[in-house]
Amino acid sequence: MAEVAGHTSNLTDRLARLTLYRWWRRSIVGRVDHEAVVARIVEDSGWSARFAFMTMMSAGIAVLGLLLSSPAVVIGAMLISPLMSPILGFGFSLALFDFAELRRSLKALAIGAVAAVAFTALIVLVSPLQAPTAEIVARTRPNLFDLAVALFAALAGTFAIIRGRGETIVGVAIATALMPPLAVVGYGIATRNIPVGAGAFALFVTNFITIALSATAMARFYGFGHRLSRRQTWAQTSVLILVFVAMAVPLGISLNRIGREALAVSQTRTLLTDRFGDAARVTQLDLDFAADPLLVRAVVITPRGAMQKTPVLQAALQEKLGRPLRLNLDQILLEAGAGALEAQREELRQAGDMAGQEAQRMTALSKMIALVTGVSADDVTIDRDHRRATAAAAPLPGATVATYRTLEARAAAETEGWSVIIVPPQAPLPEIAFADNVDTLDAAAQSAVSTSAWAAHRWNMPMLGVPGLPPGMPPERPNLSQRRALAIAALLKAKGVSAVPAAPAGQRFALMTNVGAPAQ
Repeated sequence: MAEVAGHTSNLTDRLARLTLYRWWRRSIVGRVDHEAVVARIVEDSGWSARFAFMTMMSAGIAVLGLLLSSPAVVIGAMLISPLMSPILGFGFSLALFDFAELRRSLKALAIGAVAAVAFTALIVLVSPLQAPTAEIVARTRPNLFDLAVALFAALAGTFAIIRGRGETIVGVAIATALMPPLAVVGYGIATRNIPVGAGAFALFVTNFITIALSATAMARFYGFGHRLSRRQTWAQTSVLILVFVAMAVPLGISLNRIGREALAVSQTRTLLTDRFGDAARVTQLDLDFAADPLLVRAVVITPRGAMQKTPVLQAALQEKLGRPLRLNLDQILLEAGAGALEAQREELRQAGDMAGQEAQRMTALSKMIALVTGVSADDVTIDRDHRRATAAAAPLPGATVATYRTLEARAAAETEGWSVIIVPPQAPLPEIAFADNVDTLDAAAQSAVSTSAWAAHRWNMPMLGVPGLPPGMPPERPNLSQRRALAIAALLKAKGVSAVPAAPAGQRFALMTNVGAPAQ
């Protein structure tokens, strides 16, 4: 009897699967005009003069919107960006095992991306605005939300293409934000800011892979397979599978990093909740993974009796996360006997107070930096997420490069927990003086070299010219002038600036900037 029952159960399962398969073939696959969809994908996914023109115009609008920190202009760039089409074509070619279409789509995407990056880099090079804005910084690090947006947008875009709802692609183009990361890559190249460019490129690659693989999965669900493509060889099929696997590797790496960051946030929240008890509430928690050491900012509403010492919590968090960190903790204390209603009222009041205080701090910070740089408060860029304030200083009477460096240091000292970046106007770098027959840098000379390196970083210039520096390998027996130049070059290198030979200037060494206009 048991054998008969098992056989009946297996038969029932097979019938259920067969019924489901028939429903899927009839209601899902059967309602799609596969040939028409493939024709539309092929038509839109290749390289053309229109594609080139729209890509470059979109890139130009995007980089101007980023430099102006204007979300409306950036959205306008996304509206006309044609990059979604070759990515969808790439995803469909994987589903169809169509090697020719894969190469065609990938070629269009690669040429379009290179053209966009080159065009944006050119615009940044000739632009008087080169300071990083909040819009630029926001596109330098992919996170879980970027990945989710790309996933949902890809599914929506693929569904729109398959079901003939092409107008949805406009909204999808805005959601995926493919062009702004490429524009930031161009910005990073033009300003020689490798971390910004690399982070933006990682965001673009993450979005590209997510969209392509999601489109492949959606296409397969709607019945797009190798039977619709041209004749395939086993070698081509193997290459397509390898491409699929290779694409999954960087996405897996990105997911691993995102997962580790999400785990760190969860562990931090759990530890704070355990230490303060069930009566407390963690109302705000932010981990800045770009900071070194890791910066943890938290706000906790807790009964007065459960108050904790910040150094103790910081040590516990360091042990829990296994990495050095700095904890900024605000504890909002409730009196004994306060219930949930009082806690909620206190949370709302505290949120309102913090919002007002934060706005006042931002206004005061902008005014203070504007005062020391001689510009309007509206010209100060405030990046709240990374707690960074940037301003391009106006020429001040009698001010030298060292003056602006001193102003930046004083401004930073008055803004606890914030980074202040003041970009000085182009001016001669300080001279570096040596005593007679001496080839070592004294304190004044070291300060002058450090100031020159600081200015080079602020102007996004990776090299400075050093008079007397021998080209190529240093000679076995350098003369006094060469030894002095080599000492300057060594200190510049330690400060992250390369040294190149420049015209000799006698006993006093005046560093000269490399050819190229500095960022303002």
